[in-house]
Amino acid sequence: MKSALALLAHGLRCNVVAGARLAAFLRVTPFDYRVSPADFAVLFAFIAAGAAAGSFVRGGLPGRFDLGAIPLLLAEIPIVFLACTVIAGILGRRELVLGLGTALFASDPVFEVAGTVLVFGLAWVPPGVASAIGYAYLAWALATVLRALVVFNGWRGARTVAAGGVLVALFAGFVAFMPRPELWVQPEPEDATGGPSIAEERLFHRQQKLLEEVLARLAPERPGVEDLYFLGVAPYASEDVFAREVGAVRKLFDARFGTAGRSLALVNSPATLGEQPIATATNLRATLERLGRTMNPEEDVLFLFITSHGDARHQLAFELPPLQLAPLTPPALARMLHDSGIKWKVLVVSACYSGGFVEPLKDANTVVITAADASSTSFGCANGRDFTYFGRAYFNDALAKTFSFTEAFEAARRSVSEQESAERLAPSSPQIFVGAAIRDKLGSLERRLAALR
Repeated sequence: MKSALALLAHGLRCNVVAGARLAAFLRVTPFDYRVSPADFAVLFAFIAAGAAAGSFVRGGLPGRFDLGAIPLLLAEIPIVFLACTVIAGILGRRELVLGLGTALFASDPVFEVAGTVLVFGLAWVPPGVASAIGYAYLAWALATVLRALVVFNGWRGARTVAAGGVLVALFAGFVAFMPRPELWVQPEPEDATGGPSIAEERLFHRQQKLLEEVLARLAPERPGVEDLYFLGVAPYASEDVFAREVGAVRKLFDARFGTAGRSLALVNSPATLGEQPIATATNLRATLERLGRTMNPEEDVLFLFITSHGDARHQLAFELPPLQLAPLTPPALARMLHDSGIKWKVLVVSACYSGGFVEPLKDANTVVITAADASSTSFGCANGRDFTYFGRAYFNDALAKTFSFTEAFEAARRSVSEQESAERLAPSSPQIFVGAAIRDKLGSLERRLAALR
């Protein structure tokens, strides 16, 4: 038994070292790998353990292991070996299947470590540099995959090119459609927020007056001036990232976009129950109606930012236990905006599947921006974070440098795509619609804001 274990341990060491040498473009031969079903099983178990460790480092505490992610990780095996079988058929070498498959997996520990370092490192470099590093990382990984083919088969002209095409397609498929699942995830937010409860009588009755007090403090519109009004909505209480994000964005707009006195927020958070009105569909409707009466419909612009969880039915979660709050749907928000009489609008919805809001909300006088398309998730909603991925890219990074809401979106879309690629996440594909009539209105607003700086 000891001898067998020793042999397997030796085979694992050989495969990991050979994989590292392959990724480092140092000299390596097929004989440096240990190729057998047992050696591969041990190698993959080591890779899975490394993936779990990397996921833990990236996610941090608190958290839990997600056993449901294991089948997705295991699904890589048949996909890779199917590609190796196709390659072996192209090259006429059936014995190549297990050896090439082992080599393709053996470099995984190197890229797990490098990918984890990138997750933390890219946050400290400018977006342009982060983009270059992200693409370089992917190019390095693809070059390593192709080098494994050459190491095991040498160069055989057109056949090698065809086999390489299979590997390129395999690599692209993993990057675009099957990113490695995270084995360590944040805990379910059942009691993540803690603190006071809306069920407390004092806070419950305070809320009845709080909204009216906040609305009464809104500064009136100024004739002849294109005023910008900001409304932030953070309706999901069990993860504090949404309340933090709305608070930070409101401060940015007050300081940079001149909304001080013309900004307000609806927030579901135990920390703000006595200070800010809660986010419910009823409060949102009442707030939009008051804004519609306060704003000049021909001059002023509303910037509405909603950040929450979304589902595949395109419903935004409104949650503040123990209250039972109705979710917000695209048709319901469209009706609220229509009834408010607000003409010029920039709407930003940051949530999974938020692209489902584009079609119901778009018109000639509106910009609609979403953190994801209608069939994709977005990322970064976890306790302790100040921003979601899209929120940081759009507000904290892009809008801190420009007054153009549309230019900021393009910069944010690139930044989010680069971060998701570096972390091997499925693309969220942020969306934008710009109405024909509002382009000139926003240009005039941008010029006025820039002139004040």
